[in-house]
Amino acid sequence: MFIKRLYDLRIDNDMTQQQVADYLTCNRQVYSRYERGIREIPVSMLIKLADLYNTSVDYIVGRTDNQKPIE
Repeated sequence: MFIKRLYDLRIDNDMTQQQVADYLTCNRQVYSRYERGIREIPVSMLIKLADLYNTSVDYIVGRTDNQKPIE
């Protein structure tokens, strides 16, 4: 489930894989593997992605359907 959320969040924010990889300071191929579920995403990257998309780690990993972070 969270793999689709990663893709959807990136597309909804009009970003390319390269742009997200640059933000995460990783290689585009590495990010592509995260997005396709081939490689496990480190917690530090999940936190950065949540910050980038203004959402929560729980939303990205599918623990909640509420996209807005808890304030």
